[in-house]
Amino acid sequence: MQGNGSTRILIIVQNLPVPFDRRVWLECRTLTRAGYQVAVVCPKGPGDPSYQVIDGVQIYKYRPYSPGGGAASFFLEYVYSFAATLMLALKAARGGRFGAVQSCNPPDIFWPIGLLFRLWHGARFVFDHHDLCPETFESRFPGGSRLLYRGLRLLERCTTRTADHVVSTNESYRNLVMERDGVEPERVTVVRTGPDPDKLRAAEAVTSLRRGRTHLAAYIGVMGPQDGVDIVIKMADFVVRTLKRTDISFTLIGSGDSFDDLVALRDELDLGDYVEFTGRVPDEAVKDILSTADIGLSPDPKNPLNDVSTMNKTMEYMAFGLPVLAFDLRETRASAAEAGAYATPNDVEEMAGLLVELIDDEPRRRRMGSAGRRRIEQQLAWNHQEPHYLAVYDRLLGREPDAERVGVGHAA
Repeated sequence: MQGNGSTRILIIVQNLPVPFDRRVWLECRTLTRAGYQVAVVCPKGPGDPSYQVIDGVQIYKYRPYSPGGGAASFFLEYVYSFAATLMLALKAARGGRFGAVQSCNPPDIFWPIGLLFRLWHGARFVFDHHDLCPETFESRFPGGSRLLYRGLRLLERCTTRTADHVVSTNESYRNLVMERDGVEPERVTVVRTGPDPDKLRAAEAVTSLRRGRTHLAAYIGVMGPQDGVDIVIKMADFVVRTLKRTDISFTLIGSGDSFDDLVALRDELDLGDYVEFTGRVPDEAVKDILSTADIGLSPDPKNPLNDVSTMNKTMEYMAFGLPVLAFDLRETRASAAEAGAYATPNDVEEMAGLLVELIDDEPRRRRMGSAGRRRIEQQLAWNHQEPHYLAVYDRLLGREPDAERVGVGHAA
């Protein structure tokens, strides 16, 4: 089935602003380099305008609304986000017909917009499957309402079944979409979230970022209930109080629903001198911190979501040549391989012991870091992924792929 001839593509994101969402920004740049016109609808970040054009990508932004609290608050947030997204999508449509609409989750609520543009513009609908919303609910609210869980399963099924094509971030997600939602294998393509190794690479260390200590362990990422950042704080407490190691600083980059609770936990444990929260910081600050760090922390506990999810932070640590300290989760090991040191899932004390072992073994850290960097350069970097991503659109919209344009010659 051919597209409607339009080379305009609408990308819908609710979870993060663009270009802060690294995966979506890589996708946008891939599409624009290939000659597609791209419009994005997403929430605003701090200080963002309502409309901007960056590198040819039109970005329409709405003020985010996040009431916080329990599971019911997500319903209010998603109703608001859907209405704001629909309004801006219609506004973006004034610039011309869309050949395709791509919805990125979480949440799985935007398939009606894809259906609307299919009926109105003849657009193809692509689902970029970033997260498992039913498993996220299970992980954030253990023992939560089964009715809400089944509702999330229904929304996922509506999204995957409505989509002309599903782009999954790893093989676990692809298998789940096929087995749970009954999507045919030819309608699901794996496109991993590979970093750009030319932009994400270690520079000179900034000694002052160690805050007077010999070593630095770093975390970058979202700080929600399921992300395990509290484990980093508990691990730091065990390292300092029980293992009597006062030569390691911890820097935590990012923000999220749990940020205030995490700061409170740090202060309750009197770790303010050891654990620094930076909040969200510019890319240059991230580069300085990860170039200075000795270890990248991936503390995601084992739960129904994390075990089968690819963690962006793990890939970024590898791009910076850092060894990865993580729990032994299926997709974390699939990503990091020999670049990772793996603790028994959810065992804080074992992870703390592994941290100290790595700190005291610089040759091992160097071997692990080099292995991770090679793995990014040779297999996982975005330039190995983008031919698969671009081929989805070329096929759906009836364009002939160009060997130079899609980067043929890179391994998948």
